[in-house]
Amino acid sequence: MIKSMTGFGRAECSDGKYSVLAELKAVNHRYCDISVRMPRRYSFAEEPLKAIVKERIRRGKIELSVSVEELADGPVTVRLNRAAASQYYQNLRSLQEEFHLGGDLDVATLASMPEVMRVVSETEDEEILGVLSEAVRGAAEKMDQMRAVEGEKLAEDILMRGRLIREISGKIALRAPKVAEIYVEKMRARIAELLNGAVSLPEERILTEAALFADKSNITEELVRLDSHTLQLEKIIAESSQPDGKKLDFLVQEMNREANTIGSKANDMEITVLMLEIKSEVEKIREQVQNIE
Repeated sequence: MIKSMTGFGRAECSDGKYSVLAELKAVNHRYCDISVRMPRRYSFAEEPLKAIVKERIRRGKIELSVSVEELADGPVTVRLNRAAASQYYQNLRSLQEEFHLGGDLDVATLASMPEVMRVVSETEDEEILGVLSEAVRGAAEKMDQMRAVEGEKLAEDILMRGRLIREISGKIALRAPKVAEIYVEKMRARIAELLNGAVSLPEERILTEAALFADKSNITEELVRLDSHTLQLEKIIAESSQPDGKKLDFLVQEMNREANTIGSKANDMEITVLMLEIKSEVEKIREQVQNIE
C-alpha cells in the first residue's frame, strides 16, 4: 500500500487527572525528521513519544504538538532557582550603580523574576507518560489513515500515467521502422534536386548511407528499457505491501533518461512529438513519487 508523506492527525486522551491533546503534521522530507513542542516539564517523554511516531512513519518532516491540562489538584513543590536569583540580583545592582538609580531591591522583586520560583507537580513520570503515549499513538493512527487514503489516490494516478506511457511507446515502436525509409526517399529527392539529373549517384552509396542512418537512429533498445522500467514501476506500486518512494524515484529517473535518449536519436518529428508527451507524463509521475513515503 502506497502512503503519502503528507498528513494530519489529532487525538485526545484523559485519565481523570490529566487531559492530553496531541496533533501531528507531516510534509515531504528526504528522511524522518521529528520535532516536538510540549511543556518543558514533560520533556522527559520526548524520546518515547518520537519512538511511537516512528512506529508508523518511515519518512517525512513531522511536527508533534502536545498540550497537557491538569484536571485535578495534586501535590506540588515550589522550587527556588538560587543561581537565577543570584544573577538577577547582581545584574540589577549593577544597573543601579551604573545609572545611579534609586529604589529598593527586595524579595518580592527577585521572586517575580522568570524562573526564580517554579511550581512543580509531584506526579509520577510513568503515570503522565501513559496518557501522553496514548494520545500521541491515537494522533499517529489517524494521520496514518489519512496518508493511506492520499497514497491510494497517488497510486491510481501513477498507474494511469504508466499505462499512457506504454500506449505512446507502442505508437513510437510502430513509427520507428518507417523513419529510415522516409530518410532514403528524402535523400534521393534532395540529390536529384541538387544534381538536376546531370549525374546519377550509385544506389549502393545511397543504401550505405541509409544503413548508417538506420543504425544511428535505432531506438529499439531504449524502447525496450523504457517499457521494462514502466512495468516495474507498476508492479512495485500494485504488488508491494509498502513501496519505497526512494526506489520509485530512481525508476522514474531511469525512465526520463531513456526518453531523452529516444528523443535525441529518433531524428523524426512525429516521434519527437510523441516523446514530448512521454516526458510530460514522466515528469508528472516524478512529482507524484516525491510525495510517497
